[in-house]
Amino acid sequence: MTQEFHRIKRLPPYVFAEVNALKSKARAAGEDIIDFGMGNPDQPPPQHVIDKLAETLADPRAHRYSTSRGIPGLRKALCAYYQRRFGVDLDPEREAIVTLGSKEGLANLAQAITSPGDIILAPNPSYPIHAFGFIIAGAAIRSIPVGPEFDFMEQLERAMRHSVPKPSALVLNYPSNPTAEVVDLEFYSTVVDFCRENGIYVISDLAYAEVYFEGEPPPSILQVPGAKDIAVEFTSLSKTYSMPGWRIGFCAGNPDLIAALARVKSYLDYGAFTPIQVAATAALNGPQECIDEMRARYRSRRDVLVNGLEAAGWPIPSPPATMFCWAPLPPALREMGSLEFSKLLLEEAQVAVAPGIGFGEYGEGFVRLGLVENEHRTRQAVRNIKAFLKSLGVNDQGAKVRNIAS
Repeated sequence: MTQEFHRIKRLPPYVFAEVNALKSKARAAGEDIIDFGMGNPDQPPPQHVIDKLAETLADPRAHRYSTSRGIPGLRKALCAYYQRRFGVDLDPEREAIVTLGSKEGLANLAQAITSPGDIILAPNPSYPIHAFGFIIAGAAIRSIPVGPEFDFMEQLERAMRHSVPKPSALVLNYPSNPTAEVVDLEFYSTVVDFCRENGIYVISDLAYAEVYFEGEPPPSILQVPGAKDIAVEFTSLSKTYSMPGWRIGFCAGNPDLIAALARVKSYLDYGAFTPIQVAATAALNGPQECIDEMRARYRSRRDVLVNGLEAAGWPIPSPPATMFCWAPLPPALREMGSLEFSKLLLEEAQVAVAPGIGFGEYGEGFVRLGLVENEHRTRQAVRNIKAFLKSLGVNDQGAKVRNIAS
């Protein structure tokens, strides 16, 4: 029997799958692939967090069902983090919830608040769940082009004028994945005023709050007075404490949205494994020197990669935050497109990157490189890329290429 499933039909082929398939094939053939393609931290969590997990595992009661909202201690730890980091007061009972990573939280919130035909404003390029979580829930997406070349408020106002029916929610992500763009508190204040005036909820993804290198620490939208009237914010332990596989994230802010998310989650899960939640509490409440070490590690890798690629003839912007470089294709290879460039880079230089088109049509012409390989392997990747560019006749300015087909 052949059956077409409506929700699946709305999802395009996963662009990253092509590069991933080539990567798997190359590794199966014994090739050493240097993988910048996925934002997957390569270091373990802090030792005191691992120790707390092991300690809690020994408690026979810890292996029972947990609670989908998250254990009280972890919700209180999140609220304490918001108070010391942002000066924001949260009620752990009404304004905070634990999710199975921020990705699951975003998708479940979309299910909770979206009706078929709703219009959601989402950044483009963006992390795929920001748009597709709502698409799966039945919404239509109106893209907001983002990046240094766009005026965000101008694009937001334009989207409002051309949306029927009126949009119900706006998704924000700063520091941005994939572009690494950052914003200040004034930006959030302007957005909150606009969305309150137009009756639009704001969903902020602050997963990279602690991965920054220059300037002031990234702010939270919840610092804006009255933001909790319309906004929630997702955070995660994945990058801050190198805990991606633990799947611990949070949503905080507007109590109505938190309650809606909690209701959907109550039908779908029993919450994360209790020992993981206890260990996550230890991460938030315990020593924080590990965050400085994480930040220094990514900064050093960033500098090695950016400086090395510039010397290799591929100058790219140095990201002020996140664990990613958002790199325009070398001018001579721009017509190739990000997917074909990524595939060729993998085949010829044994370096995997994420094609920009996978983050939306405004990501075309770019690739994303994750700072997830150590400095030694990053330098090797730079050497491989330099030889690859030289083989194509690309000069030090990324131009003057010979006919690739020859």
